[in-house]
Amino acid sequence: MSGGQRHTEPLDVHLILRRETADGPRVLLSRRAGAVYAAGLWHLPSGHLDGPVEDVVTALVRETREETGVLVDPADVRTGVTVHHRSPGGSARVGFFFEVRRWKGDPQIMEPAVCDGMDWFRLDALPVPMVAYCRAGLDAYRASARLAVHFQEPEDTIAYDPSTDRLRIIPTVDDLPGAQPGSAVREFTEQAVGRITGWEDASWAWAGSQVWRASNAFGGTWYVKVHQNPRFHDRQVRAYRTWVPSLGAAAPRLVAADDGLMTVVVTAVPGDPLYGAIHTPEQERRIFRQIGALARRIHQSAPARPAPEGSGPAAGKLERHLAAARPHLAGGDEEFVRALVERGRQLPPLEWVETHGDFQLRNILRAADGTLTVIDFERSEPGEVVRDLVRLSDAWAGRPDLYEALMAGYGRALTAVEEERLAVDAALDAVSGIQFGVANGVPDLVERGRRTLRRLRAAADSPTRTPGGVW
Repeated sequence: MSGGQRHTEPLDVHLILRRETADGPRVLLSRRAGAVYAAGLWHLPSGHLDGPVEDVVTALVRETREETGVLVDPADVRTGVTVHHRSPGGSARVGFFFEVRRWKGDPQIMEPAVCDGMDWFRLDALPVPMVAYCRAGLDAYRASARLAVHFQEPEDTIAYDPSTDRLRIIPTVDDLPGAQPGSAVREFTEQAVGRITGWEDASWAWAGSQVWRASNAFGGTWYVKVHQNPRFHDRQVRAYRTWVPSLGAAAPRLVAADDGLMTVVVTAVPGDPLYGAIHTPEQERRIFRQIGALARRIHQSAPARPAPEGSGPAAGKLERHLAAARPHLAGGDEEFVRALVERGRQLPPLEWVETHGDFQLRNILRAADGTLTVIDFERSEPGEVVRDLVRLSDAWAGRPDLYEALMAGYGRALTAVEEERLAVDAALDAVSGIQFGVANGVPDLVERGRRTLRRLRAAADSPTRTPGGVW
């Protein structure tokens, strides 16, 4: 047992008063007002337990009556999800989110001093601004989760911000590797493609990865993915519905998506990941030329556009990532990264294109006939061309011939500004990868980050270098 401070946090209860409508399920929300925490933000009716004599169901029934005037029979209370939350201020609590579908009375504002609005909202169209803690609970509930963690950082806002979504869903026993997905995901999949006779776990080893290969009795195969958070889900679905179709047979096709479950069903494509595959040097050069051509197709899938005002290196999380990665950095790494990022802020902006966002050998498949396909678009969003070269750069390290083949397939060389920006983004990704790998037990990410920083520093100390040759 550690000698640190023990958790002694309060317990909350949250009411998910749910009704079915023609356009989908709706839940009751109230808007906080007055001299209270998170005034002006939408939130579920909720409250604390009244001391150790009150259980969570009794507290929910009481808070529901006090805040909305609605009467709920304890027998009609159903468990939703439990969320372990930490606010930006550092205080933690545990929230029990309960679903209720039967009640007596019409909801109304019962405490006007602390509530100035109450309305029904669709589960898939929640209002803004909204308390991030509450949004996390509802997102986890929509995903049929039983337990979730939502630990915010000091720089986060109380209001929900999709760019800093801290929701982490904890898998249930049924979600462990090798098992089938939960019943709601299985039902959704069968509604989309018919009866499934076989499920095979296809997840990566780290926590939170949930992917299955689903097959039917007639040889049909699909992939089913449950995303870790709404942002990943939204980016994946947006890519599939906008620019991915332009890739044709070089990418899967979206069969169905469920925002509530944060789940997609996509077609299977032939091939195995290039990550870890062994090829001759000549085959490697041919493959990298194909990868360059594939990257060009992605970046030309929509017209390029000017970068938004204020865009530049994605350094917003640098301090947090450095704090976590610092024990695993070599001497001078932190100062080098900070100087590189500062130099990157002075670079002129680069135009934006559609990007894959995680363009690396893990996500590129090679079929028996040598054709390539690209998968997994949960990090896809508009950005600079070099965004898709950052994680790929580790694969051409020490092999200028592979870099030259890649650029030949891409159809042009990088500009001097793009080369500089690639170095900046690679450094940021290295630090991010180290901290993620340490936190989630993914040692290859830690080692890749260290390799990248060593190469970048060696390049900075070299009086001459060839384009791409130092990566």
